[in-house]
Amino acid sequence: MSETIRVGGLEVRFLQSKEDTGGSLDVFEMTVQPNARMPVPHYHESWDEVAYGLTGATTFRVAHQDIVLRPGQSVFIKRGVVHGFRNDTQEATTCLGILTPGVLGPAYFREMAALTSGGAPDPVRMKETMLRYGLVPVPPT
Repeated sequence: MSETIRVGGLEVRFLQSKEDTGGSLDVFEMTVQPNARMPVPHYHESWDEVAYGLTGATTFRVAHQDIVLRPGQSVFIKRGVVHGFRNDTQEATTCLGILTPGVLGPAYFREMAALTSGGAPDPVRMKETMLRYGLVPVPPT
C-alpha cells in the first residue's frame, strides 16, 4: 500500500520501503511544489540516492553544482555528497527517488511532517531527527 506524506511544499509517496524490501531499497515518488526547496543541504551517511525526473524541472544542488532534472533524466548522489533540491518553476514537479540500501523508510518523513505542521519548526529538533535517521545537515555555503 502506498502512503503520501506532506512536509511543507514536498509530497512523498512511498512505492517500496525498507520494510517491503528487507532493507534492499526505498522507492518513492516526490512532488515538489512551485518555489519549494529542501530546507537544509545534507548528506547521507549510509546510502546512495538516484533521482529520476518524471515531470517538470527540479533543480538538484549536488556538490556545489546545480543540475536541472527533467523528465527522463537522472542524477546519482553518492553517500557523503552534500545535496539539496528546489523547484524554481511555477508548476509542481515530480521525480522518482531510489535509495540503496533501504535504511530510511517513511518514518523519517512522518516525523518531519509532524515537526513542520504547527508553524515554524524547531531547528534543533529537526537537526536531531535528521541525524537520528542518518541525514547530516550542512550549513548552506
